[in-house]
Amino acid sequence: MLIRVGHSPDPDDAFMFYALAKDSFDTGNYRFEHELVDIETLNRRAFTGELELTAISLHAYAYLSDKYAICACGASMGDKYGPMVVSREENTIEDVKQFTIAVPGTLTTAYLALRMCLGLDFDHVVVPFDEILDVVEAGSYEGKEVQAGLIIHEGQLTYGSQNLKLVVDLGQWWFEETGLPLPLGANAIRRDLGMDAMEEVTALLKQSIEYGLENRDAALDYALGFGRGLDRSMADEFVGMYVNDWTIDFGERGRQAVTELLRRGHETGVIENLVVPEFIG
Repeated sequence: MLIRVGHSPDPDDAFMFYALAKDSFDTGNYRFEHELVDIETLNRRAFTGELELTAISLHAYAYLSDKYAICACGASMGDKYGPMVVSREENTIEDVKQFTIAVPGTLTTAYLALRMCLGLDFDHVVVPFDEILDVVEAGSYEGKEVQAGLIIHEGQLTYGSQNLKLVVDLGQWWFEETGLPLPLGANAIRRDLGMDAMEEVTALLKQSIEYGLENRDAALDYALGFGRGLDRSMADEFVGMYVNDWTIDFGERGRQAVTELLRRGHETGVIENLVVPEFIG
């Protein structure tokens, strides 16, 4: 069976899928084809159910739970860290409520968390995630003034090199609000594969994650190809932030965090329907 896999072209996802991409172990009756696409594009494509296995923002999952279930492995969890709002000057959360903020997509969990943090909708422009730091530094995007940016992926480690200032770390904010890690992304498996295939593919994904962690140097060498300027030390740090014990399995606390994210997203009016997550594996 062909399993088309979509994931982001960033070091942590590359690390996670290294063993599957390199055919490092026997996958039995399944053949994997990989597509590397930014997370907001994957979120949008998931509405058509095109990919059997796809990285997905947990915000997007709220609208896709009829088509996909969440793999119990493959989580990206921010444990007291996560997406950040940065600006050129020192600013407060109250300040940025009045700003135009560059965001990496309105289906990202980063956008959901920021909506909840600010307590209101805000003026924003959607910008490719890997351009947001440059846009904030320049102060405009396609002729529109931009005073702050919502950054994900390796920008969380590199924003200081462009003399940008941290306004709020949403992972830390979420922990102070809930005492839980911030669940950002997951891998979702298409429901129409049937439960047997869903469980078997999820088990292979878990094997790939564990293989990468057990063969860290080789997996990190592969992941470095997707680091966009990160040196090996920073790439290793970034991978450690988002490929760890949470990634092997959400665990009870991780599942609680997903449930709470979706509940609060609904409670604050960002997510229309209350969604109870289903985990496979």
